[in-house]
Amino acid sequence: MQNQFIMAGVMGWPVAHSRSPAIHNHWIQHYGLTGAYGLFPVKPQELETAIRGLQALGLAGCNITIPHKVEAMKFMDWVDPLAQRMGAINTIVRQPDGALHGFNNDGFGYIQSLREEQPTWRADTGPIVILGAGGASRAILLSLMDEGATEVRLLNRTRSKADALAEEFGSGVTVVDWSERQNALSGAALLINTTSQGMHGQSSLDIDLAQLPISAVVSDAIYIPLETPLLARARLRGNPTVNGLGMLLHQARPAFQAWFGVMPEVTPALRQAIIATL
Repeated sequence: MQNQFIMAGVMGWPVAHSRSPAIHNHWIQHYGLTGAYGLFPVKPQELETAIRGLQALGLAGCNITIPHKVEAMKFMDWVDPLAQRMGAINTIVRQPDGALHGFNNDGFGYIQSLREEQPTWRADTGPIVILGAGGASRAILLSLMDEGATEVRLLNRTRSKADALAEEFGSGVTVVDWSERQNALSGAALLINTTSQGMHGQSSLDIDLAQLPISAVVSDAIYIPLETPLLARARLRGNPTVNGLGMLLHQARPAFQAWFGVMPEVTPALRQAIIATL
């Protein structure tokens, strides 16, 4: 398909835990391509040097992960309008002339993961409750609005962060105080946790699901563990659930296509390969 060796990778600090190499190298092998995807541990003070080095090293580009997603935008020659609205990038694509273009595929990954698990899902079915107001929340919120969500209830332990996000996105986003989180679930069609609560080694999310309709989809951006305490409680009461693995796998697809020229599929074999590393 291509004979030239294509190299990409992921920059973060720390980055050893990233599953991106396992995902991309699986696809490289699956599609019979010549190339590799590596880990680049880059300290914050060395980010600009590292990004400028992409061109010198002839890399096709790279993924950007925590804590560099916002800072990396400064060093792009062009930033995709959607990524500009998200205020962060997670993918850099080096152009034939050496210019660096920045993209954010997190929202795409999230929407695709929902559709994969819940093919009939629609953004305008009913109120959406989002817990958390960080980078993942921002990407997911924006993508849901673009998909036609009309009512989003945003909650964050530090209310001012949620207020700032809601103000930016305007009508359709209502901030609800963290103390009112149980009541915010009433009549909701989708509940999304974008906080770190429930992640391996973190305390679980303190929320009572009693007021959440059984028909509501419950989704968690976390993928370690695959079933967070929130998802386990939701499943036991009968709610459809979606874990964070799909978002991780699907956000990688547009980047792989940009670098390697093939739009890869998320297959059961890939899922199993990644689950084996968790």
